Amino acid sequence: MKHHVWAIGVASTALILAVNIKSSEQGATAPASRSASAPAAPAVPSARPAPARSVAKPPTPAAFDAATKSLFDDTCSECHNSSDPAGGLDVALYRSVETLHADRDRWELILSKLKNREMPPEDASVPPSDEQVSTLVKLLEREFLRADAAMKPDPGRVTARRLNRAEYTNTIRDLLAVDFRADRNFPTDDSGEGFDNLGDVLTVSPVLMEKYLSAAGRIAERAIATGTLPKPIEVEYSLRFKNLRRIDPSNVEATHRFDFDADYDLKIGLPGQRAKDAPPVTLGLWVDGKLAHTMPVETKPSGLVYFNPFSEERIRVPIPEGDHTLRLGFIDDPFVKTLAKEDIYKDTVNKWIGAVTVVGPFASAGEKPSRKRILVCDPASGPRCVDRILTTLARRAYRRPVTGADVAALRQFVDLATSDGQTVEQGLALAIQAMLVSPHFLFHVERDLYPNDPAKMHRVSDVELASRLSYFLWNSMPDEELLSLAERRRLSAPAVLDAQVTRMLADPKASAMADNFAGQWLEIRNLDSIRPDPQKFPAWGPELREAMKAETRLFFDAILRGNRPIGEFIDARYTFLNELLAKHYGIDGVTGPEFRRVELTTDERGGVLSHGSVLAVSSYPTRTSVVIRGKYILQNILGTPPPPPPADVPPLDEEAVGTSASLRKQMEAHRTNAICASCHSRMDPLGFALENYDAIGKWRTSDGGFPIDSSGVLPGGKKFSSPAEMRQILHGRVPEVTKTLTEKMLIYSLGRGLQRYDRPVVNDITRKVAASGYGFQTLVREVVRSLPFQSRRAETVNTVVASK
Repeated sequence: MKHHVWAIGVASTALILAVNIKSSEQGATAPASRSASAPAAPAVPSARPAPARSVAKPPTPAAFDAATKSLFDDTCSECHNSSDPAGGLDVALYRSVETLHADRDRWELILSKLKNREMPPEDASVPPSDEQVSTLVKLLEREFLRADAAMKPDPGRVTARRLNRAEYTNTIRDLLAVDFRADRNFPTDDSGEGFDNLGDVLTVSPVLMEKYLSAAGRIAERAIATGTLPKPIEVEYSLRFKNLRRIDPSNVEATHRFDFDADYDLKIGLPGQRAKDAPPVTLGLWVDGKLAHTMPVETKPSGLVYFNPFSEERIRVPIPEGDHTLRLGFIDDPFVKTLAKEDIYKDTVNKWIGAVTVVGPFASAGEKPSRKRILVCDPASGPRCVDRILTTLARRAYRRPVTGADVAALRQFVDLATSDGQTVEQGLALAIQAMLVSPHFLFHVERDLYPNDPAKMHRVSDVELASRLSYFLWNSMPDEELLSLAERRRLSAPAVLDAQVTRMLADPKASAMADNFAGQWLEIRNLDSIRPDPQKFPAWGPELREAMKAETRLFFDAILRGNRPIGEFIDARYTFLNELLAKHYGIDGVTGPEFRRVELTTDERGGVLSHGSVLAVSSYPTRTSVVIRGKYILQNILGTPPPPPPADVPPLDEEAVGTSASLRKQMEAHRTNAICASCHSRMDPLGFALENYDAIGKWRTSDGGFPIDSSGVLPGGKKFSSPAEMRQILHGRVPEVTKTLTEKMLIYSLGRGLQRYDRPVVNDITRKVAASGYGFQTLVREVVRSLPFQSRRAETVNTVVASK
């Protein structure tokens, strides 16, 4: 009967999924409680200030002709003509001033090429003067600024989207205090525009719906904990059995599947002994990289009468259900550094960790955090308490005030369970299951106040704004302070909103931006899928991979929380290392597995482009890639990605790289094709600047039998001879880096791609960030203050551009 009740609940809940989402998208009547969270007469955020530079009128045909005729006729038409339109461009079609707006995308590309001196090429038969190029660049910039300032503000529309895996994981954690890894249980989320939180790509497949149903049942059972634990069992991991990984002489690691949320004993076997006068050491336990327990351990002889001296320590710790990596090690253990390599594992000289046995599960001594969070009163006391529990949970799960109908629908599941002879707590678990498959939980749903007038924009309600803000900065649901402010319609007040951004960025949950925004912007997530050739790169392994992730995550977090200048992403003179990664980089003076800030004293490293994570994800399994690394910088740092390569590009001779010819020589031969050269002249110099780093980020001075040449010349003539000099040049392009970051952060924060009507917002935010000294938190704040973040419109609208 229990399964029958669950089936009824799931069926009724799942049935309304499509209906509710469709009606929400069409602007169905809001719940009665909406009046408590939305203004009676919503006001649109104030219009953006006028750009600093603008002109009253567009360029005249005569002015346009004067700026383009000589340049186009004498220089550009040599390649961009009707008979052989290089890059698909025939400049004869762009001789009219009207084309500035009829085909603005093409003109934006022309402007970018001219500004960066990528065009005309240096070998043009009739090279233009600097004045010619400057005149056209200034005309285009002025006109685009004027057109953008005259454009009717449009906040765009965010499609109702489901929680992605990271959002689901964090929301379950904050709602129920349950550790659930959606990335290990749900299918991979689709991505668009470089991010996996866009409504247009986050579909709900039948497989995912089944996963939602299964997960809801298990999560609810774990949260309420109404079941009984089985008899404890023991699982041993040891160096002898080769199922215990040795990280270094003081640290070992194992991955274990824990089947229940419970307490577990860890029995740590410690072979060997140190001298009688040797001091005790501190034994640490890390669970999934986080320090969970420490204790002092004696290193003197144990006194046990064994062939090999052996002692044992025992730790009891609470561990949640799921696969977890356990690391055990001596913290700050200088003794091993005094030993010769051959003495480290001698029983009569040293003590080390040789085995760990997991014993459990055992019932937790205190009340489970999940029960404490859910059971705000004693459900056995009667229906009033049950309603209070359901109201509290539903308000937080649905991220809005709840109605009597919402609570009544959930109460039915409690009643069904109790009528079947189950306890009230089991009924609450059933109600939680239904809650977790509700569209109000699974989706970010916002309602249109003017569904029949798509040209009319409006502010999102304060409650909707709270969810936008929390999922942007925390990748999770609003907390009590944020939701309470929203319910009182105070959150949208500028001073209150700014104060909340400050509070939220200081919260540990803001590290989600490093994991999810930076992880996708810098492509660090791809570290999990790359497979460097173990023959060529034997140093590669899970420990080094995780250390690289940690470096970039901590680096991003430091710039965000410290409101450091955006330029530090390019050339910061510090990073975050542990001993393993420091040795990989050839940096001395860093000991132990813990990460710490390290000041850089040489030019070999600086900024994210010297991080092993970035260098590894932009390489092939067997070698570096000048093209991939160059494209990475253009796309992710400068925001000017090259077009896709032609279909008939011949591959490089992999066997010749580093043996019969250097990679540079092969690439130079590859660029003999003029069409290929137009893109490679941008990518290759940037890629060659990083050739001192091998495919896993280790510094080198030669590739096989050939010395590394990391010099290059960028379009426009800027030269460099090392990675450090290239970084200096990129630091001079911080405005472009800032614009790229602005675009990517807007996409991530809104959950949609950017459109033409978003250009004025991007430019306005970029100007404000520049005026602030490029502080990174300023970028975050300006995104939150922006029109598209705080407003929306209905399905379709004709974007109005002022007449020219």
